[in-house]
Amino acid sequence: MSIKVSQVSKSYASLKAVNNISFSIEKGEVVGFLGPNGAGKSTVMKILTGFIKDYEGAVYINDIVVSKNTLEIQKHIGYLPEHNPLYTDMYVREYLAFNAGIYKIPSERINEVIVEVGLLSHANSKIAALSKGYRQRVGLAAALLHNPDVLILDEPTTGLDPNQLVEIRALIKKMGRDKTVLFSSHIMQEVEAVCDRVIILDKGKIVSDTSLENLTNTTNQLIKVEFDKMITKEVFVNLDHLKKAVKTSDTTWELLFSSDEDKREFVFDLAQENGLKILNLTRETKNLEHLFRALTS
Repeated sequence: MSIKVSQVSKSYASLKAVNNISFSIEKGEVVGFLGPNGAGKSTVMKILTGFIKDYEGAVYINDIVVSKNTLEIQKHIGYLPEHNPLYTDMYVREYLAFNAGIYKIPSERINEVIVEVGLLSHANSKIAALSKGYRQRVGLAAALLHNPDVLILDEPTTGLDPNQLVEIRALIKKMGRDKTVLFSSHIMQEVEAVCDRVIILDKGKIVSDTSLENLTNTTNQLIKVEFDKMITKEVFVNLDHLKKAVKTSDTTWELLFSSDEDKREFVFDLAQENGLKILNLTRETKNLEHLFRALTS
């Protein structure tokens, strides 16, 4: 087991940022780690990498207890944080050589990583002169230098143009063949293109942990309905297979069902029973963005 998180909680004063979560990730998995702002994603990533040590529960990297062996587990982890910290006065090759010295890595590895992340044309440029996309590549190169078993990438595609996105996406998928990759992004299309499995966090709790195929399969359907007047959520209490009801405006609701049976006729019957008129009733395409919105609204 490359990553194992067992009953982990973390609070900041009265705020519970992470609330008793558990999950595990095997070698060879690329897992999307999703959640709205403030859901606790960055806190979990900092716990995994040993930057946050004060928490409840247990975390293991390659069966090593993180809280007791921070320096040891950091040899196994490559981490690209959301706000990529770089020494902008240094040149790309110089910066990577500095990092290689910390890990006591042969200089030949620097050239390998520069080629791997597509930095060859900018290897002798000053980091301050690079675009946001190329700075992301420098951060990714630094994370890969010591050839870690586990990669934790927090918004790694931020600032990349469409061509760079394709290249970095392919690189992440390639790395996922023999590494464990935890990949956080707000761009749902990137997660769908790269990940095998998705963990969705909301208000510090895991609200979904399943393969991307299962999450978007035909048993999940999202129905948007607009009524002629305002109602409360209690109206939907007897709808079979309803997972979540989210109010999106005064009279509009999004209903997430777990069923392969078209539930629109049941919503129609419900409206008649409650003296409601339906102004609009649609069944949405079941992509990750719709399901994410339904699970975290």
